[in-house]
Amino acid sequence: MRRSTSSSLTAMPYTTSRGTAHTVRTGASTMESYPLTCVGAAPRLKHLRDRPRRGDQVPTIRGSQASIHYEQVGEGPDVVWVSGAGGTARSWDAYQLPYFRGAFRNTTSDCRGVGTTVCDAPQPWPIEGFAQDIADLIAAVCDPPVALVGLSFGAGIVQQVAIDHPDLVRVAIPMGTGARSVGWTWDYQMAEIEWRRAGHGFAGDRSSAVMAAMHYAAMYYPAKVLGDRELWPKLRDGLIAYYERGGEEDSLVAQWLPCVTFDQTESLPGCRVPMHVIAFEQDVQAVPQDNVEVAELAGDGHYHEFAGMGHCSIYGHTHDVLNPLIKELVERYL
Repeated sequence: MRRSTSSSLTAMPYTTSRGTAHTVRTGASTMESYPLTCVGAAPRLKHLRDRPRRGDQVPTIRGSQASIHYEQVGEGPDVVWVSGAGGTARSWDAYQLPYFRGAFRNTTSDCRGVGTTVCDAPQPWPIEGFAQDIADLIAAVCDPPVALVGLSFGAGIVQQVAIDHPDLVRVAIPMGTGARSVGWTWDYQMAEIEWRRAGHGFAGDRSSAVMAAMHYAAMYYPAKVLGDRELWPKLRDGLIAYYERGGEEDSLVAQWLPCVTFDQTESLPGCRVPMHVIAFEQDVQAVPQDNVEVAELAGDGHYHEFAGMGHCSIYGHTHDVLNPLIKELVERYL
């Protein structure tokens, strides 16, 4: 495994049992005036509003297990973005596509079980099924091999595509990830799942949406972001709006269960696709130790850790730092 940082920011080294890595400490980020959606359908910017809205006729391909809704913007080498649990094709609209559309053809999609993607296979869906959807999409609408980027459960899917379909992937960039769920990551996800199985959940009324937004914001962002009196209200309002629309609550068990039942520890060592793991020091959903494990296990693993960032900092907090790193990594291989 190679530990390095592809950033011009000041790097603060730390030592692990396998050697020295670099943690990047970021300064204040520029926050645009549009709202945030951490997971689910991201807000549309003016120059993206010509794209289909949910409920309109949308581009769809028929995969081996699902009818997959996808969207493409830009021209150039292919970058495929994979959203986390509950994410849709719109999850990358506000903070990534405006930056990448000028140099790459960007493909996004609704995960099975959310948005307008419909899966025929019976539940529970294993991570291999989610990966097959992405592989089918790449084969149908891209010119592989592609750069494959994912966050959270989307990162696990990225890893699985690289394992199962290495011919389709030039470089894999999983962010906020793991090779399995153990300890805290198992406990909190199973708590969420069992709470829903017991008949609980967040409704779509205003008070429930506010409660859901407060609950998940603490898991998405570091404390200094929550304490930022200008940034926090913008993030808060976007989250509340998302949960008022339902927050993909009905699909949570189907999306989260494979997050806790998957295990790639035996298959990652045989994966030769270059895998650049991006971890966040303050990530309480995918703790840094889990990210390190992926980079150490991968046959061609690389590790990048950023200080002061949380699980969803790429959405509205430090996208201006992470986007250039992702672009630099993609350009190394495409």
